Amino acid sequence: MFYSLQGEGYHQGKAAYFIRLAGCDVGCVWCDVKDSWDASKHPVLSIDEIVASAAAHPARLAIVTGGEPLLYNLDALTTALKKAGFDVNIETSGSSPLSGKWDWICFSPKKFKAPLNECIQAASELKVVIFNAHDFEWAETYAQQVAPNCKLYIQPEWDKANQITPLVIDYIKAHPQWELSAQLHKYIQVP
Repeated sequence: MFYSLQGEGYHQGKAAYFIRLAGCDVGCVWCDVKDSWDASKHPVLSIDEIVASAAAHPARLAIVTGGEPLLYNLDALTTALKKAGFDVNIETSGSSPLSGKWDWICFSPKKFKAPLNECIQAASELKVVIFNAHDFEWAETYAQQVAPNCKLYIQPEWDKANQITPLVIDYIKAHPQWELSAQLHKYIQVP
């Protein structure tokens, strides 16, 4: 868990408390938090401990992320966070059943494990990481499946940003329904 600025998507630039849940069964080759994949390497905390830690900071935006956070039933966690006055967001690949009560769902599908339709339909924002030129077409397949009011973001894969970012810029200029998610937190060097 850590307090920082949201660096991606719709809430970019906002102060937020991040709750990173360990465990992932998706396994993206370009994942920048591979140390989160093995849940057994991380401490188990109570919901009360998590909420108390979040409440020690002034922002009332909590972002649950992973690994893949939907590997867990998140109903009790989101209920406790909301009771403590937090807006609660999730970042998920959508590959596990949806649980929890969310103010915002960032759905970021991955080719390594298909998302569930319930997650696609519930998405507040679609964020697709662009690793190569084929990914634009893949992103469009999900843009056609999300709700009409879902925000659309494409994000250059960080390690290939010098190569991919110009392609992303050109794509957005030609397809203005998409917006750029640039991983601001990496540029300003915060977690």
